[in-house]
Amino acid sequence: MKKLILLSAVVCLTVVLSGCGNSSYFAARRNLENSAKLRTGMTKMEVIEVMGEPVSDEAYCRPDLWFYYIDPQWYDGLITMDECMPLVFKDGKLLGWGNEYYNQYYYASPNNR
Repeated sequence: MKKLILLSAVVCLTVVLSGCGNSSYFAARRNLENSAKLRTGMTKMEVIEVMGEPVSDEAYCRPDLWFYYIDPQWYDGLITMDECMPLVFKDGKLLGWGNEYYNQYYYASPNNR
């Protein structure tokens, strides 16, 4: 009887943990697919309509620098900057997105740090 209870607990735990990983994977995949619909000049509301809500409550998030989860590297429940795609806004309009844009045009300017 104890073996059956232990086996049931292991199976339940495995299902729960694999569900967390799949959820992160599907959210990242959806964000990556939706990013193909982005266009420069979009308002923040238009971006939210396409992408949904960005990552929030992280130290690297700023009002004109949004991040979307696109590359799950660990299924630890944490969302780090290197797992995300940055979107850069100025005056409420989308200037560009992606790590290449962020590194070349945004992060390179000392005024933006």
